[in-house]
Amino acid sequence: MLRIALAPCFFHADPARPIFKGKTLLYMEQSLSQWLMRRGALPLLLPSTSEDISSADMLAQVDGLVLQGGSDVAPGSYGEKPISTDWPGDAARDTFEIELVRTAFEMNKPILGVCRGLQIMNVAFGGTLYQDVRTQKPDALVHRDWDVYDALEHDIVFEERSALMRMYPDVRAARVNSVHHQAIKDLAPSLRCEARSVPDGIVEAVRYVSGDDIASDIYAYAIQWHPEFQKPDDTKLLDPTPILDSFLNAAQARHT
Repeated sequence: MLRIALAPCFFHADPARPIFKGKTLLYMEQSLSQWLMRRGALPLLLPSTSEDISSADMLAQVDGLVLQGGSDVAPGSYGEKPISTDWPGDAARDTFEIELVRTAFEMNKPILGVCRGLQIMNVAFGGTLYQDVRTQKPDALVHRDWDVYDALEHDIVFEERSALMRMYPDVRAARVNSVHHQAIKDLAPSLRCEARSVPDGIVEAVRYVSGDDIASDIYAYAIQWHPEFQKPDDTKLLDPTPILDSFLNAAQARHT
């Protein structure tokens, strides 16, 4: 059975919280874990590192790493100042996840990012983000609507020579859900855009490439939408199974 590490979401210490008062909680989103389990993988929630156990120690025990969605990425994590107090982000989570991405990369552990996971992967490899799409790219589509949440959808188009074209041989455009207000601004030099939203061009999928856009043995892939939120029988949205299979096949190839 493949063991897949989930980078945790954080509930930071809150003295006003009625349970676990003043304690930091780490958690996974249930539908993401169940999506992995559909293919027989075992999701394992990672704790934060300690003096005794490093990120390398933890990743040595698993076959791949998944970066969950969740809180904003802090502007300071990519060298910017916040443009609003509404979007401070989670710098502590950023630091931990950037360390995980870089360690997994060095250990050749496959990485799959979902939503925030795409954004933190871009930051980890040297890219930047729109802190708020509506503010900084006002001509863009609405990419997050709190009232409809994961029922919000839009179209994407695949880029030429993308891995998505290999995963979906007969597909060039598709429909996906959308639950984000941040997005890639400057794409990291070692990442290649795989898909964009229509018609605003927001980056919707990326993969790691080596020099001159040559595919490498490193598997690092990320998507802006939430495949785990889709119902299995929802045929109007892009079937998420090929993406999951691609990641798990890469993990299986490195399984010991």
